[in-house]
Amino acid sequence: MFSKIKNWLFHEDLKKQNLAAFIMLIGSGLGLLASFVLSIEALELAKNSHVVLSCDFSSALSCSAVANHWSAAILGFPNSFIGVMTLPVMVTIAVALLAGTKFPRWFMFAAQIGVSVGFIFALWMFYMSFVEIGVLCPWCLTLDVGMLLIFGGMTRYNILTGVITGKKVKKFVQNDYDIVLLMIIIALAVVMILAKFGDQLL
Repeated sequence: MFSKIKNWLFHEDLKKQNLAAFIMLIGSGLGLLASFVLSIEALELAKNSHVVLSCDFSSALSCSAVANHWSAAILGFPNSFIGVMTLPVMVTIAVALLAGTKFPRWFMFAAQIGVSVGFIFALWMFYMSFVEIGVLCPWCLTLDVGMLLIFGGMTRYNILTGVITGKKVKKFVQNDYDIVLLMIIIALAVVMILAKFGDQLL
């Protein structure tokens, strides 16, 4: 028993895999929280289209402005409902991986595809908010960060375990350059937001 715990804590490959799963768990938690809050706000908005939501802070930070746009309900219902339905699955997968569960290769490959689609959708939503609507939704941004972390964690785990093959990409991840890349992406997004909106955020 002790040897298994020691191996889980100190084995280099397992540490990197556990970090990947932990990143997925953090991202899933953030995304689920944001989806839950946005779903409640969407129901409030459905009752009264002129209601001031809890995340309406300024002309640049307004959930209601984004929620009233057609892109906020691409399937005919609030996009946040998709997160409420799917992100608990990601939380479960992340917890299971941290507990040492080994899923079949086909399962992790399918999960990678699903996460990639979700990440692309999050990028599109960020584009719509940032460029087309010109207003930012704080909880939407939280969800975007969550999806970035889920995608980064899932991709890292699948590369380390051989679901995604390639010597160069595995070396890239083993050197933790993917973590650096995640931080750079988040930093660039913050710079873009500050450059465009600046004082309007206050």
